[in-house]
Amino acid sequence: MGKIGKYTSMPLNKVKITDTFWSKYIKLVHDEVIPYQWEAINDRVPDAEPSHAIKNFRIAAGLEQGEFYGFVFQDTDLAKWLEAAAYRLETHPDAELEKLADEAIELVEKAQQPDGYLNTYYTIKEPGKRWTNLRECHELYTAGHMMEAAVAYFRATGKKKLLDVMCRFADHIDSVFGTEPGKLRGYDGHQEIELALVKLYEATGEAKYLKLSKYFLDERGKKPYYFEIEYEKRGRTNHFPDALMHNPMYNQTHLQVREQTTAEGHSVRAVYMLTAMADVAALTGDQGLLEACRKIWDNIVSKRMYITGGIGSMAYGESFSFDYDLPNDTMYTETCASIGLIFFAHRMLKIEPKSYYADEMERALYNNVLAGMAQDGKSFFYVNPLEVLPEACEKNAAYKHVKPVRQKWFSCSCCPPNVARLLASLGQYIYTVNDNTVYTHLYIGNKTNVEVSGTGLVLEQKTNYPWDGKVALKVSAEIQKEISIALRVPGWCKNYSLTLNGVTIEAKVVDGYAVIERTWGQGDTIELNMDMSAELIGANPAVRANAGKVAIQRGPVVYCIEEIDNGRNLSAISVPLNSKLRAEYDKTLLGGCVVVRTEGVRTDAIAWGDSLYKPAEATVLPVVIKAVPYCMWGNRTPGEMQVWIRKC
Repeated sequence: MGKIGKYTSMPLNKVKITDTFWSKYIKLVHDEVIPYQWEAINDRVPDAEPSHAIKNFRIAAGLEQGEFYGFVFQDTDLAKWLEAAAYRLETHPDAELEKLADEAIELVEKAQQPDGYLNTYYTIKEPGKRWTNLRECHELYTAGHMMEAAVAYFRATGKKKLLDVMCRFADHIDSVFGTEPGKLRGYDGHQEIELALVKLYEATGEAKYLKLSKYFLDERGKKPYYFEIEYEKRGRTNHFPDALMHNPMYNQTHLQVREQTTAEGHSVRAVYMLTAMADVAALTGDQGLLEACRKIWDNIVSKRMYITGGIGSMAYGESFSFDYDLPNDTMYTETCASIGLIFFAHRMLKIEPKSYYADEMERALYNNVLAGMAQDGKSFFYVNPLEVLPEACEKNAAYKHVKPVRQKWFSCSCCPPNVARLLASLGQYIYTVNDNTVYTHLYIGNKTNVEVSGTGLVLEQKTNYPWDGKVALKVSAEIQKEISIALRVPGWCKNYSLTLNGVTIEAKVVDGYAVIERTWGQGDTIELNMDMSAELIGANPAVRANAGKVAIQRGPVVYCIEEIDNGRNLSAISVPLNSKLRAEYDKTLLGGCVVVRTEGVRTDAIAWGDSLYKPAEATVLPVVIKAVPYCMWGNRTPGEMQVWIRKC
């Protein structure tokens, strides 16, 4: 089988982001988030859940005495911090940050066991029980995150210490797992190592790492189920008491991966697995894996995804439930799950540049992911609901997972460092390139050097996106050569125009991309002007939670209403379908953003008096509704929030 994917991303050091919207977030990651999270994993954040990640490594390395603390996968706190730091170093060298990272890597190396094994939980707490509980104990998941960090750090700095550590660990894993006699026929309970092994293969050229990744995918779901075999073998004991983990659907072992057609179980595990499936399909030409990716993608985005790009509608198991089951107030939509959806979309774009992958990548990025972090970078949401009533969060156990305010840290703190590593690596999601075409997937101001069709191009993108729909792309070629530039026409865009050097042009649209093919000179400028009007969006009638409701969206940005702007009891507010939506830039609000105002009505509470029920009547008062970007909610006075609004 030959390769399927022929599209590559830009190396991070070739992309300089100069964007009015994203630069502040990237600076925030460097100035606040990475230093803050370093303090958190060193247990130096007052009143926050301790991490103990660094201390666990020190104990495992024999540098101090103590007991293991935290979850069985606590090592990933450090792994994801190292990965985020690496991406930042690749784009913005920083001697002090690099010194911190080097010291952490020295610690990791010291904690590695002589046979290559690396996991502080099993080194400190249960040294004789390695690889006995793959379903629950995340050994391979933890290894995968440290592998990703190792590859990122090698690419950023050229330093191989962590890469060598993780190659030794990967070699150890390869000696333990496989179909050969004497090896375990197991796979991970929480998928992650599969995509990490692909990165390790790409960094080292070692084919055995790609082969091992494919083995873990191929073995998953075969009967008899390996997790049941190991459960019996260890005397039917559990690490986590919750019987949920015994359900094969929870960790996507109910079917072999090529037979799966719907998104099931734990949402983060699902999209991490799908990311690896797309990677392996691209590198090996495996059409079965690719077709499964396409089918499950379609199921997610057409039946199981929120308007914000959130996935995982059920708190129990942090899981998908069933088609069109999308409650707004008890939903889970973990930040990590949307980040995983972005990974999956990006890998599919590297196989086939179809705009609908980039549309959903953009949706998740501008909405669910950004909502997961406060504007100051020092507090975070794990769960991202579309409707919040603070009193319910406090007093109703059904909402115990929903927080009306962001938290400083979490005992299971996978989301904050995941946000940091995504934003620090944002440059790699903007473009992909093949033999003769550059595809522009995201509209983010940047200057990028790209090699295409044997010549160098400099691309300079300028835009005030997502607050307006005008994008200017200057193209300068070192050698005059016919090359195609493809610009995504977003799914939300109903009308657009294109100019080249000030002259209106028509471009052929292929798979949602306007393709301009010509011989480029020095400073040729394309302008894409997209009509960006606010509009009311409805949901499929099968989505019961949104019956009789609408949401406000403008460009890629989904809006919400908050108590601070609209008063209490947001559920009493309705908006007419013919309401005129007015978009206004407010430079004083949350660092500057576009708000949307419109006329609506509110049910008159005074007319109801103390009655709980009475004959229905239309007693309403006129109100002006003010909506703000969902990604920015919860950054002012805590209170109610709602995305879907009753229509009238």
